[in-house]
Amino acid sequence: MKTAAECPSLSPHELAERLKLDGCQLVDVREPVEHAEAHVSGAKLIPLGEIEGRCGEIDRNRPVIVMCQAGKRGQTAAEKLRAHGFTDVRNLAGGLNAWKDAGMPCAAGSRNIMPLMRQVQIAVGFFVLTGSLLTALVDPRWAYLTMFFGAGLLFAGLSGFCGLAMILAKMPWNRVENTSCSKTSCCS
Repeated sequence: MKTAAECPSLSPHELAERLKLDGCQLVDVREPVEHAEAHVSGAKLIPLGEIEGRCGEIDRNRPVIVMCQAGKRGQTAAEKLRAHGFTDVRNLAGGLNAWKDAGMPCAAGSRNIMPLMRQVQIAVGFFVLTGSLLTALVDPRWAYLTMFFGAGLLFAGLSGFCGLAMILAKMPWNRVENTSCSKTSCCS
């Protein structure tokens, strides 16, 4: 597998130009709930966890640009696609966050969904507060609950992978019907 340094990236402005000029394919590797919040029009949704099993849906003869929320998952997806024989793969540097910061247009879903990272913050805050109260009022061993969530936050920050976000994305209130997760081509 190629290293992160070998998978090139491009800026939001470069992506906007490529979307206008050449027949690139834009693949959004975020979770459906994130895609429903906001996305680049025409992006094909293939979550990172499904990218290897669904790479047959991506045309190997056209340039591929992958994107996520902040760039880390996009880089991982680019590396996976390169390992599967895709030669012209790039990552949107900074992901959708950079796209928005550059003033580029985003499409929003029809359903108002609480952002996934806000759900993570609420869940972690709840368990840290609960663990702290139980430690002070019931038994000192409840401190392990706060340590667990603290370690999870540290791991998520260092690795870019948040297991709690992946679990929350699969919860019933985050299920998104009729997303562009279908097996149709986009961004032609």
